[in-house]
Amino acid sequence: MERVAITGMGLVSPFGTGVAAFRAGLLTGRPVRERLTFQGADRLLVPYGAPVPDFDAEAHFDAETLARSDRFSQFALVAGAEALAMAGARAAPHGAGAIIGTAGGGLSTTDAAFRAVYDEGRARVSPWTVPRLMAGAAAAQLSLAHGLTGPSFAVSSACASGNHALALAAQMVRSGAAPLMLAGGADAMLTFGGIKAWEGLRVLSPDFCRPFGPDRNGFVMAEGAGVFVLEPLSAARARGATVLAEIAGTALTADAHDLTAPSAAGAAAAMRAALRDAGIEPGAVDLISAHGTATRANDLAEAEAIAALFVPDRDSGHDSGHDSGHDSGPRVMATKSLHGHAMGASPAFEAAAAILALTEGLVPATAGVPAPALDCPIRLATRTETGADIRTCLSPSFAFGGLSAALVLTRPA
Repeated sequence: MERVAITGMGLVSPFGTGVAAFRAGLLTGRPVRERLTFQGADRLLVPYGAPVPDFDAEAHFDAETLARSDRFSQFALVAGAEALAMAGARAAPHGAGAIIGTAGGGLSTTDAAFRAVYDEGRARVSPWTVPRLMAGAAAAQLSLAHGLTGPSFAVSSACASGNHALALAAQMVRSGAAPLMLAGGADAMLTFGGIKAWEGLRVLSPDFCRPFGPDRNGFVMAEGAGVFVLEPLSAARARGATVLAEIAGTALTADAHDLTAPSAAGAAAAMRAALRDAGIEPGAVDLISAHGTATRANDLAEAEAIAALFVPDRDSGHDSGHDSGHDSGPRVMATKSLHGHAMGASPAFEAAAAILALTEGLVPATAGVPAPALDCPIRLATRTETGADIRTCLSPSFAFGGLSAALVLTRPA
């Protein structure tokens, strides 16, 4: 079985376009939150989000590509091009493919088509409507742009979509089913319909996202894309590529518990399975790039899962106002506090943060959380570190339906 290397990454995030903008955003430590101005925003209960700033699609694409591409596909195309350039892959080998996770697909296109038919009474919509809105559009566009003839498709598992895509791509490279894969997540759900849907669940914060904090009250919805180049470690070294990280283990699990309620046992099972796949003991994990949505239920379940796996003998009593889990186990970073929750793209952002921790020792503080809540017994990163010695990072994602995916990323030996 091949060892799987990540040799390139590309990002379009609420911090801006490119990996450099993402790194700067993590270092700055200022959460992104803006008032939304699209049509119908005045009817939103929570008219705030974390959009990609100054994204000029016309500067990136010709008229034909613009006509056939939803915003989420455009993000994926820009991120994919950066990832390939960083990897030094001038031409993708025959049989290379692309797997892009997305929770909403082309929601901007869906919103526009619904508005045209229902609000404006039009009898027709653009013939590009289906090719733009389909979940597989971003993977298809990457295939067309880079001549990818191997396995290319979408994964849609809500907020774990990006991690499912990365895990599946890693398994294909590991088994020899593909010589190179582009993988990650892309979503652009900052639309009237997208935000209204999440408002119905009452999980959007009226102010800021504070994962694992005592006053956490939900997340700030975001958008963007993260795409990575995965290839065999031996091939990467043979061609002299810079290896950013190794995907040492993956896990794909289901809680079989509830459609919306999180399960601490299910979350722990996913993380445990990824470590087992990597052949790594829990004590070897230096950092966790947490899912951390800042909702009451999710953070509680995730924190309990981390504590159960990494601090099994902790003092679970709260009478003293202290829980040993806050001082034990690996550090936990929660970057949604900075870039918001970009749905299927969030796992890609969190994997990128993990790579920056492995390569540069960057561990950003959890914005707005000076100390974790008593009900979240984890060693939360509350101040930004640079130059930290991070060798192994666990990056889990948990989605509605109990659909979980976890990655173990390591600094290549």
